[in-house]
Amino acid sequence: MKREVLAPVSLGVLLLLGWLLVAGKGSVLLPTPGAVAGRLLTDLADPVYWSYVGVTLAEAFGGALLGIAVALPLAVLIHRSTWAAAGINPFLGATQAIPAIALAPLLVLWLGYGLFPVVVLCALIVFFPILISAVVGLRHVDKDVVDAGRIDGAGGWDLLMQVELPMALPSVLGGVRNGVTLAVTGAIVGEMVMGGSGLGTVLTIQRESVDTAGMFATIVVLCVGASAAYAAIHVWERRSRIINSLN
Repeated sequence: MKREVLAPVSLGVLLLLGWLLVAGKGSVLLPTPGAVAGRLLTDLADPVYWSYVGVTLAEAFGGALLGIAVALPLAVLIHRSTWAAAGINPFLGATQAIPAIALAPLLVLWLGYGLFPVVVLCALIVFFPILISAVVGLRHVDKDVVDAGRIDGAGGWDLLMQVELPMALPSVLGGVRNGVTLAVTGAIVGEMVMGGSGLGTVLTIQRESVDTAGMFATIVVLCVGASAAYAAIHVWERRSRIINSLN
């Protein structure tokens, strides 16, 4: 068995054993893995539960796409324009000092309630890591390759699309990989603060009713969704690195 599979499986087994030891026969505050698994199967068998899952995933991935759509062009602008870089860079760090939970009430005032404000919150959360990764990737493109493209007559747009972005893709995807997982967190925070009809609302109801088994089950669903997206983008990132090394 490959190390990439054996290592996480081994760690997962150890964590599960530790959970069993700590939980014992289970309690209101810490249910057993068996109780959580049973609750998870019950929830997943309910079509209504899947509607909550769908809303949260739509908010997270919609926010990620919006963040990417804004971050990538801005990264290109910072990369190509020294004036833009000098003007924008000082403000990037300041934006990260604002916690997402502090932005949520403002978004309610500006945009109201519903799916769109949560999508915007997710976009704000993923924007920074994607932007920084894209800028770093573009700045580390091999200058000799870019110069060779210019000698061959490639213009600015052709250089960007055919040379710089493909070579920066692994770094860009690294930012997207982290951003997508953060978007799931943003969706939950947004629903808990701004309301909604996703898993954040489910968690709020479960918390108020002290339904810890249900909360654990919902957290497992969130972890699986985020991990699946993370793994898929990681595979894409690795393949892009292999293609770049071959070229």
